[in-house]
Amino acid sequence: MAEFTMELNDDQKQVRDWIHGFAADVMRPAAAEWDEREETPWPVIQEAAKVGIYSLDFYAQQFFDPTGLGIPMAMEELFWGDAGIALSIVGTGLAAIGVVANGTEEQIGTWIPQMYGTPDDVKVAAFCSSEPDAGSDVGSMRTRAVYDQAKDEWVLNGTKTWATNGGIANVHIVVAVVDPALGTKGHASFIVPPNTPGLSQGQKFKKHGIRASHTAEVVLEDVRIPGSCLLGGKEKLDERLARAHERARSGGGERVKNAAMATFEASRPAVGAMAVGTARAAYEVALDYAKTRTQFGRPIIDNQGVAFQLADMRTQIDAARLLVWRASWMAVAGRPFESAEGSMSKLFASEVAKKVTAQAVQILGGNGFTREYPVERMHRDSAIYTIFEGTSEIQRLVIARTISGMPIR
Repeated sequence: MAEFTMELNDDQKQVRDWIHGFAADVMRPAAAEWDEREETPWPVIQEAAKVGIYSLDFYAQQFFDPTGLGIPMAMEELFWGDAGIALSIVGTGLAAIGVVANGTEEQIGTWIPQMYGTPDDVKVAAFCSSEPDAGSDVGSMRTRAVYDQAKDEWVLNGTKTWATNGGIANVHIVVAVVDPALGTKGHASFIVPPNTPGLSQGQKFKKHGIRASHTAEVVLEDVRIPGSCLLGGKEKLDERLARAHERARSGGGERVKNAAMATFEASRPAVGAMAVGTARAAYEVALDYAKTRTQFGRPIIDNQGVAFQLADMRTQIDAARLLVWRASWMAVAGRPFESAEGSMSKLFASEVAKKVTAQAVQILGGNGFTREYPVERMHRDSAIYTIFEGTSEIQRLVIARTISGMPIR
């Protein structure tokens, strides 16, 4: 087990500098254009694939970093480049990780390559969980999957929303209810192959921020998929459902629910790292501007009001990063989040991103309010961090119930 470290090693620094170079040279010059177009930046994704950033191997190397700092380091640099384009690049990883975590070796080998395609013909994948009436409340999920034993097929019906790459994906991973009596423990994940009849894109959302990332509804109408597309397989599902029913009868259901929440906790530091990247980008723009912008014959950083804002911005960014790194290390080290440290890191970092980007706009004044400077876009992008992967209110609820000993529902 690696000890907690507050500094990247030489190999990590080399990877960080490589990602930073791609973010600076490829992502940033394209950021304003794709934000205006509100379209998936296929050419940038293709460039990421050519250099090896858009691939499962890249994410696997970071994910299995024994220090736990690989993923947060990579996310911070990519989202430092541009949040919308970065989400287009990493969005497929959400679906891929779902397959790797829950699928069989055969499913992994069959479907992961189809999620990414090739550098000359890139594809994307979508992870579909949220629904119009079931965002944070996953227990209210209505999308159903019914097994047709005669044909060894699953039939899916329902509507998913807020799906990154939804409808344009080559492969969709869909979470659906298979046993309503078990609540969240009666859910399973399914692979919907390319061009499956009955799957269609619903509304494409025009968003306040992260506009270069495609977000849409996914409509499932009598979608039939082979039995082999159930992640993990039917036998494993049946065993899991039987155990859940037995625990429910014996009064052990709450323990299972808390274990599920702990799984969500482990993914939240990555979102915190995204927020840190956006906050750091805005801070750097504001710092440079304050050093070069003169008013009344001197740089505005000489004014205490501006200098103190920048001091607070830098302090909060560094504090957010340390919370993210601690939680990321705890996750890989198997340390329990006894105080909801995963939610703490996501909550604090996302709130810092909103605050720091707003301060950056203020420091730039009228220029910060225009699209001639990137802080306007960064400020819009930052709003998503307090919403997705659990709102700030949900994070506070998780933390409060964890430290009080109350059950997490």
